Amino acid sequence: MGASAVVVGGGIGGLAAAIGLRLIGWEVTVVERAASLADVGAGISLHANGLRALDVLGVGGAVRAAARPQYTGGTRTPGGSWLARMDGAALERELGTPIVGIPRGVLHGLLRAALPPECLVIGAEVTSVDRSDPARVRMPLNGGFLEADLVVAADGVGSRLRAQLFPRHPGPAFSGSTVLRAITEYPVELRTDFELTWGKGAEFGHIAFTDGRAEWHAVLNSPPGIRHADALAAIRRRFGGWHDPIPALLDATRPHAVLHHDIHELATPLPGFTVGRIVLLGDAAHAMTPNLGQGACQALEDAAVLAAALATERTVESAVARYDAERRPRSQSVARAAHQAGRMGQRLAHPLIVAARNTALRLAPSRATVRAVLRHADWTPPSLG
Repeated sequence: MGASAVVVGGGIGGLAAAIGLRLIGWEVTVVERAASLADVGAGISLHANGLRALDVLGVGGAVRAAARPQYTGGTRTPGGSWLARMDGAALERELGTPIVGIPRGVLHGLLRAALPPECLVIGAEVTSVDRSDPARVRMPLNGGFLEADLVVAADGVGSRLRAQLFPRHPGPAFSGSTVLRAITEYPVELRTDFELTWGKGAEFGHIAFTDGRAEWHAVLNSPPGIRHADALAAIRRRFGGWHDPIPALLDATRPHAVLHHDIHELATPLPGFTVGRIVLLGDAAHAMTPNLGQGACQALEDAAVLAAALATERTVESAVARYDAERRPRSQSVARAAHQAGRMGQRLAHPLIVAARNTALRLAPSRATVRAVLRHADWTPPSLG
């Protein structure tokens, strides 16, 4: 009997980890607490590092075929003037690919399709693990028990397993921002593939998809827990006077399609991503603000590195040690950069500081935007052996 793993969490990172483990010959069970995998959500941008990880996992081609390259766009003011332009062609020359946009549900469905249905356990929750046996991990599930050589905790920003493994860690912290987002009901005429617009303490952005529809998101400085009886109407009041195509994007959205989440992050970095034969992956390990568009990409990197380490190291113990050594410094560095990007972008609210930031962006050379993306996207995945 071969090595076995339980992946706790059926999101993007968890499914990618399961794919990688199966590629190297492991028996994998994915446990997801949701009653169904409905392939829902808004949109997502994937940078070169995320796409390269998907290539190693064998699903990069399918994802690229379903995604729309982001060649045009950039950052604007609420009145519509440009602060910085995005040159997707330059990124493609540097990295072999532009950034691409894809509905989160489509990406999730493609990852799920790469796994046999029998390895997915839906509507069940792993809330604790027994580490008394150093060679096996045991966990209660559905009135019985699962045992495995490795557990991958990919159970999100509110990870229960992380809380058990690191009881003194403060856990996720509210970032000071809340996000509302949706995918339009029908295609919208757009002149760019991707845009961000920065106002005072607010951001509005869009990602165009292959079918002509688009995802939009609105990020606001806000206390946590505030919800609106009509979220779309609240967004119209806040952003309806901003430049085109923002009003058209809102007009193309049904009120029930708007998702609203407060943004949390692991502001206090974890001292480790592994405890014995349990590894933390994705948001459970390094939840970050979305300002660099790197959250999912970092989870995909995690999955590729974990599979490579297990494929090439002699023992599980040495493999998880290598995973921690490779992933923790990089992902925590990206998380710090994302937090800082938010502080200098959407979170700025003082008029004079906003004006100074906008002036600096306008004066920056066009190459600066490309360099900013390369800083985090130019990553090469390890071989699976």
